Amino acid sequence: MDLILLIIIGVVSLAVGIILGKFIFAKSTQHLYDNAQQQAQKIISDAELKAETIKKERQLEAKEKFVQLKADHDREVQQRNQKLQDAENRIRQKEQSLNQKDQNLERSIRENENLKKNLAQQLEVANIKRNELEKHQEEHIKKLEKVAGLSAKEAKAQLVEILRNEANSQALSIQQEIIDEAKLKANKEARKLIIQTIQRTAAEQAIENAITVFNLETDEMKGSIIGREGRNIRAIEAATGVDLIVDDTPEAIILSCFDPLRREIARLSLQRLVADGRIHPARIEEVVDKTRKQLEDQIMEIGERTVIELGIHGLHKELIRIVGKMRFRSSYGQNLLMHSREVANLCGIMASELGLNAKLAKRAGLLHDIGKVPDEETELSHALLGMKLAEKYGENPAVCNAIGAHHDEVEMEYVISPIVQACDAMSGARPGARREIMQQYLQRIKDLENLAIAYEGVEKAYAIQAGRELRVIVEAEKVSDAKSDQLSFEIAQKIQTEMTYPGQIKVTVIREKRAVNVAR
Repeated sequence: MDLILLIIIGVVSLAVGIILGKFIFAKSTQHLYDNAQQQAQKIISDAELKAETIKKERQLEAKEKFVQLKADHDREVQQRNQKLQDAENRIRQKEQSLNQKDQNLERSIRENENLKKNLAQQLEVANIKRNELEKHQEEHIKKLEKVAGLSAKEAKAQLVEILRNEANSQALSIQQEIIDEAKLKANKEARKLIIQTIQRTAAEQAIENAITVFNLETDEMKGSIIGREGRNIRAIEAATGVDLIVDDTPEAIILSCFDPLRREIARLSLQRLVADGRIHPARIEEVVDKTRKQLEDQIMEIGERTVIELGIHGLHKELIRIVGKMRFRSSYGQNLLMHSREVANLCGIMASELGLNAKLAKRAGLLHDIGKVPDEETELSHALLGMKLAEKYGENPAVCNAIGAHHDEVEMEYVISPIVQACDAMSGARPGARREIMQQYLQRIKDLENLAIAYEGVEKAYAIQAGRELRVIVEAEKVSDAKSDQLSFEIAQKIQTEMTYPGQIKVTVIREKRAVNVAR
């Protein structure tokens, strides 16, 4: 029983504890809910107050913005009105000016009409007076014809002849003065331009000979090169077209040929044969063929390197080959490739100084002598042949014309043509650039003197300064001072048109009057 009672008491105590716990939890939950509700009410009221404040601030800002926009709009309207007012004022002033001009024009028209009437009256009076003057003049001429014993036509013809002679003399003198003045100015500017161009360009000059010396290590190699009964040397000469001269010159063989390209092939072939040691006709032909092919590749390489160094682009491969081939040609002892490169540089600089296309001028300068290295013999001059080659490979018409006209064989049609001609002459006329055979030089000097002596009144003629100046001595009784000027001009023109010479020739006519008496 006690146990049961204890269990009942425990159960009752547990139930009472549970009930009391639920009561206490319910009371605390209600308290928390009430607090949360109060805080929520407070947050809502604060938010409503803050929203009302923000609303009022935004309304104030909107009012201020509206007032500012309205002020800006009023200002713009005022400015536009002011501009319209100014435009109206200008238009009104122009209308007034036009009205004033119309009035002035009407006044001028009326004045012109009055002037026309006055002029017509004066013209009638002048015609009447002219008729009277013509009558008086006819009477006066008749009186003069009676006194002079000549008709008016005869007197007029004599007067015209006298005036013509005087006019010719004065015109020649004036012409010479104008020419001298123009030459002085032109020469001054030309010298300045040419000196600047030459100073900025320097090119090496190589004198080519008709022989090449091939050096040997020992004289014993001469026997191997000659071969049994001379078969090796004959094979070399037949394969290369070069004469081999084997003489007493120690450790050297002379290669003789007018064509530098053949001499170079022979030299390189001999160099390979000597290095290899096997020298017989079959081997010689094989080595010469290989050398010729390798030299063709070298020619292309020289041409490509030249155009790259000069900054020339788009050149046809065949023209590049011809440019490389110029390395093995010479003209009057001047290496053709060096000459062409120098002319190209001179043309580029001169064209730049004159404000022209420097690249086009440089291109024409490089190609101006391509006709001197033809693959086949032709009767055309090198200038015309070069022009045809340039046209064939699609060069610019200005370049083609410059090539053909640099020796005046075709008419110059472009501005760069005289530049190429001048630069070609400059390169060839450099001291030491070219050499001339003695017989040709003496013949040119003789032709120069004979040309001057052929003129009437010329007593003597001397070519001095290596043919750069021609001094002509005339007879004072046959040639006047005015005639001396004319003679100098005519001789210079004839030399220019009939002779070929490097540089320029100065013609000096000397007229001297001597009065000699003997005191006894």
